[in-house]
Amino acid sequence: MKASFLIIFSCFMLMSCQNHAQNKKENTSTSNTMKQSIYSFKVEDLEGKEFDFASLKGKKIMVVNTASKCGLTPQYKDLQALFEEYKDKGLVIIGFPANDFMKQEPGTNEEIGAFCQKNYGVTFPMMSKISVKGKEMHPLYQFLTQKAQNGLQDSDVEWNFQKYLLNEKGELEKVISPRTSPKDKEIIDWLAS
Repeated sequence: MKASFLIIFSCFMLMSCQNHAQNKKENTSTSNTMKQSIYSFKVEDLEGKEFDFASLKGKKIMVVNTASKCGLTPQYKDLQALFEEYKDKGLVIIGFPANDFMKQEPGTNEEIGAFCQKNYGVTFPMMSKISVKGKEMHPLYQFLTQKAQNGLQDSDVEWNFQKYLLNEKGELEKVISPRTSPKDKEIIDWLAS
């Protein structure tokens, strides 16, 4: 009787431990794909001042990598128009100059700022030049492009003017192709949602 009790008790303990290990594994895999927030990031703007994404809580955010000597550079005009139209409704556009595609952003931060102001009257926040791909990829773009960090999807930055749309909680919701206009219906519908 004592021996059979010990066998039953041992089997029960073994099953209990296996269930606990399985539950722990399921919880870990779920947490690996939980959406994270952009609010943990701080970057530098064109003047070298700290810009804290936590200051944008409650706003919709579009992050876009920019370049001054690209066929898509005229998108600055539509980005500025979109910003002017929706900034009072909670949209912030954040531009990140990057020289990753055919060296189409060779300027210094000062030159980039002057170009944007003179040619397109840009008033949305522009950050210091960074890398958006490869070994030098900025941690913010690692978050935007890796599902393990953003909880939505893996993506590659295809070219200048790729758009990342984040909701009011700082979570990535959409990745928009570089060639898609900032005033495309998909973006306007997202802003209205």
